[in-house]
Amino acid sequence: QVQLVESGGGSVQSGGSLRLSCKASRSTSSNCMGWFRQVSGKEREDVAVIDTDGRERYADSVKGRFTISRDTDKNTVFLQMNSLKVEDTAMYYCAAGSMACPRRYDGTGNYDISLSHANFDYWGQGTQVTVSS
Repeated sequence: QVQLVESGGGSVQSGGSLRLSCKASRSTSSNCMGWFRQVSGKEREDVAVIDTDGRERYADSVKGRFTISRDTDKNTVFLQMNSLKVEDTAMYYCAAGSMACPRRYDGTGNYDISLSHANFDYWGQGTQVTVSS
């Protein structure tokens, strides 16, 4: 079991930045970690994941604008969000998997880590991000 607490959400104008933090109750150095978001009445959207070796993956909608990182000494995962858009408005959730991120190999030895929220077992309560025009 691991408890996750998000912080850093708030209101910002379009083009602004926010940095979300996710503090875990124990070490998550062996866990896949991710950020997801959800607008009320809509399905949860995958945003970014980071594996135990630091490999990252992003949704196309945030690629180049958001950066996920982790500080294993502080049991914390971050989501730096730049160039925010109105459509980024949502409740943002941090999540932890039970192990390293699942991998999808392409047959040549290269692989991507899975971005799917279905791989995650532990969830925080969320932090609201509101972007206004």
